[in-house]
Amino acid sequence: MRHPIVTVDGPAGAGKSTVARRLAQRLGYGFVPSGAIYRALAWRVAAGVSVKDALATTTIELRGAPEAQRVVVNGEDVTEALRAPQMSGLTSALSQDPEVRAYADRLQRQFAAGGPVVVEGRDAGTVVFPSADCKFYLDAALPVRAARRLADRQARGEAAELAAVQEALAARDEADQHRKVAPLARHEDAIYIDSSALAIDEVVDLMAKEAERACCTGS
Repeated sequence: MRHPIVTVDGPAGAGKSTVARRLAQRLGYGFVPSGAIYRALAWRVAAGVSVKDALATTTIELRGAPEAQRVVVNGEDVTEALRAPQMSGLTSALSQDPEVRAYADRLQRQFAAGGPVVVEGRDAGTVVFPSADCKFYLDAALPVRAARRLADRQARGEAAELAAVQEALAARDEADQHRKVAPLARHEDAIYIDSSALAIDEVVDLMAKEAERACCTGS
C-alpha cells in the first residue's frame, strides 16, 4: 500500500523548507527537501566531479528527524556546506539538466516509498508526485520573500543587501517559471497559501488541518 504523500511547492524564499519541515514534524512524517538533492549534486560538481560521474556515483541520505535532519553524501555530512550562497547558482544551472532532474525525481520517490512524507520543492506536486494525497503551493510577495531570505543570510553571518537579494530572487523566479524541464507551476489540485502576512505557525496550522483530513493521519 502506498504511503501518504504531502507536497509543498512554491517559489524561492516563500518559506517552503521551514514550513514543510515543521509540517512533517507535526504529522509524524518523514521530510524530503528536494533542493538538498540538487545541492548535493552541485556540491560534488563544485569539487571537480563531472555531472555524469556525479549522477553515477553519488549516494544521498537524509538522516534524523525533520527538525534536525542531516544530509549525508557518500558518507559525509554536508548539511552546512550545502547552505553556502555560492551553491545556489550552480544548483539552479544543474536543475535545468533533464538527467539531473530524473535522478532527483527517482530519489524522491525512493524516499517516499519508505513511509509517509512531506516533500518540499518546485515540481513535487506537478511532476514528481502528481497523485499526492495533499498538495500545497506556498507563495509570498517578492519583497516579503527577499526580506526573509536576507534575514536568513544575516543570521548565518553572511553579508548581503536587500536590493541584491530581491534581484536574485526575481531572476530565479524567471528561470524557474520558464525552464523547459518541469517549470515552476501551481498544480490545479494544489491549495494556494499566500504567507505574506502569516506567521510560520499559522501556515503550518492551515496545512496540518488539510493534510490530516486528506491523509487520515490518525489511522
